[in-house]
Amino acid sequence: MDEERIDARDWSALSLGERIRHLEVEGYLVLPDILTSDHVARLKAETSRLETVAVDYSIHQRVRPHIQFHGGAITDLIAHPPTLAFLRALFGDAIVFMTYGYARSEPGHPGISLHTDGQPYGSKIFGFEGSVPVLVRVLYYLDDLTPEVSPFLVVPHSHLSLHADANPYKRYKSHPEQVKVVAKAGAAVLIHHRVFHGNSPNMGSRPREMLAIAYRPAWAGPVNEVLVWDQAELARLPDSVRPLFVDRNKRDWDFHGGNKPPNMACDAPGINPSRWELRS
Repeated sequence: MDEERIDARDWSALSLGERIRHLEVEGYLVLPDILTSDHVARLKAETSRLETVAVDYSIHQRVRPHIQFHGGAITDLIAHPPTLAFLRALFGDAIVFMTYGYARSEPGHPGISLHTDGQPYGSKIFGFEGSVPVLVRVLYYLDDLTPEVSPFLVVPHSHLSLHADANPYKRYKSHPEQVKVVAKAGAAVLIHHRVFHGNSPNMGSRPREMLAIAYRPAWAGPVNEVLVWDQAELARLPDSVRPLFVDRNKRDWDFHGGNKPPNMACDAPGINPSRWELRS
C-alpha cells in the first residue's frame, strides 16, 4: 500500500492459510486471475445483452439483479470450481448460494457509499438475505480495476469493531482509512458481509463491469423467511450448479441446547489458530 492507500500487492503469493486469514481479519481478499481472458470474454458477451436499470442515485450505475437463472456462462459461474474450492476450505460446510447480480459503473458514476451487506434484522435493500450470520460475497471483475475507474473501496477490519460506528445499518460518504483495491480483469474480490465497503467514482473513459455472487455456509440461515426457489427454474439448472440451490432458509441451530450435550467433540480444525498456516 502506498501513501494513497492503494492495495496493489501480489495476491498470487498468498498461501491458502494466508488467504483465509486475510478474509477473516482484514475483511476482504483478492483472488487474481481466477477467470481466464477467454472466460471473461464469454461473460462480457452475455452481460452486453442484459437489460439493466439505473440505480436511484445515478444514471451512470446500471444494474440487473436476480440473474441466477439467466443461463449460459453467467449461470455456470455460480459453480466456478476454483472459487468453490476456496469457499469449502473457508466454510468447512455445505455451500448455499444466496444472491446474484450484475453491475456496470459507467463514466460519471459517483461511487457507492461505504456500507455493509450484512444487516442482522434485515433491510429494505438487502431483505432478510442480509440477516444471515455468515456470508461471503464474490465480486468478479470483468474489466481492470484502476484508481480512476471505480476501484473497490474497503475499510479493513471494520467488521471486527464493537463500536457504535460499526453499526451495520450506517453508511459513510468516505473514511480517512479507506483502502482502494486495484486488480486486473478476471480477478475476484471476496468480502466479509459485515465489512464496510463501496467503490470510487468512475473518472475514466470506459465502463467497469462486475458480477456479484453471495454464498454462505449451510448452518448460517436468515432470521426470517426468504423466498424459496421456483422448482421449474431449478429443473433447468446445470448439474454443476444445482447442488448449491438448496433452500435458502436452511440453518443449523439448537435453541434448547444444554451445557453438556452428549457426544461433544474434542477437536475442531475450523477454529484452530493454526488454520492460518495451511499451505495448500
